[in-house]
Amino acid sequence: MDHNKVTEFLGQVVADMGATDAAGSVVIGHRLGLYRALAHARATPDQLAERAQCHPRYVTEWLHGQAAGGYISYHSATGEFWLTEEQAFCLADPNGPNVPAAFLTALGMLRAEPQITEAFRTGAGFAWHDHHEDVFTGCDAFYRPGYVAQLVPNWIPALDAVEAKLTAGARVADIGCGLGSSSVLLAQTYPQTSVAGSDYHAESIELARKHAAEAGVTTRVTFEVASAQTFSGTDYDLVMTFDCLHDMGDPVGAGRHVRQALAPDGTWLVVEPYAADKVEDNFNPVGRLYYSASVFLCVPNGLSQPGGYALGAQAGEAAIRRVTTDAGFTRFRRVAQTPFNLVYEVRP
Repeated sequence: MDHNKVTEFLGQVVADMGATDAAGSVVIGHRLGLYRALAHARATPDQLAERAQCHPRYVTEWLHGQAAGGYISYHSATGEFWLTEEQAFCLADPNGPNVPAAFLTALGMLRAEPQITEAFRTGAGFAWHDHHEDVFTGCDAFYRPGYVAQLVPNWIPALDAVEAKLTAGARVADIGCGLGSSSVLLAQTYPQTSVAGSDYHAESIELARKHAAEAGVTTRVTFEVASAQTFSGTDYDLVMTFDCLHDMGDPVGAGRHVRQALAPDGTWLVVEPYAADKVEDNFNPVGRLYYSASVFLCVPNGLSQPGGYALGAQAGEAAIRRVTTDAGFTRFRRVAQTPFNLVYEVRP
């Protein structure tokens, strides 16, 4: 045994344990507004505690841990902590990458560890709706900035003739819409277009309706509780599925229903996690993140539903193409990608 390699591996373990333990501190900073308060101005622990109306002893320990992890900055001469512009953008700006939302999702899904452990033994599924509410709100808050940054500026223009239809006034279905952020965004951008969002999770649809009302788009955005295989409506110019096709027990059945619901010249926009077809090509930080989430969220949800599929978050392009082909579509192409997503145009 090479003891140097043992030491190297244990160093990796320490880093992972530190990151795991720090997840709770990130969420605390998010819930209590500590990042936002620190983004306002530099502060000593006592000053930040007063600013955020928290106990100084807790805030002191929190600041030290955050600085040790490189999430905040520290000036030893003054004893002050602060956020760089980049740190503030990622941690305190809800329109930025919204890093705390990712940790909120992670802590939410980890609450189901006993049930997922038992599912390993039995092969049973664990449905999306059985998770803690932090999973739903965290996913929405984390994915929303990416949709804002990519959907209208890049993904829609990459589709053949879709942007012109949306501008003129189109019918859109947003399947597996969750809390409705993508539906609302599209309606806000294209005021002549109507959007019908659907999700099987009733609590998410309730929040989606609230968000649409707050955005003032309820006359053009509607929501229903329905699965991807049963959503209502026909003759859609555009159907969208964002990061959800791989979660379904019957993605082929969903695709067939999309095919029936589309107009003859309609388009299905499929956005999925970034993944290579070869499993070893996913052995990287992004792949590790997605596989870990897939163990708790994607595969258990697929196994909880009829259909026989459990694609998981790292399904890859070939698997998604096969689903669409089996569903009756004849045209499939990758039109865009980001470090976290692959974007496909699917047509009859």
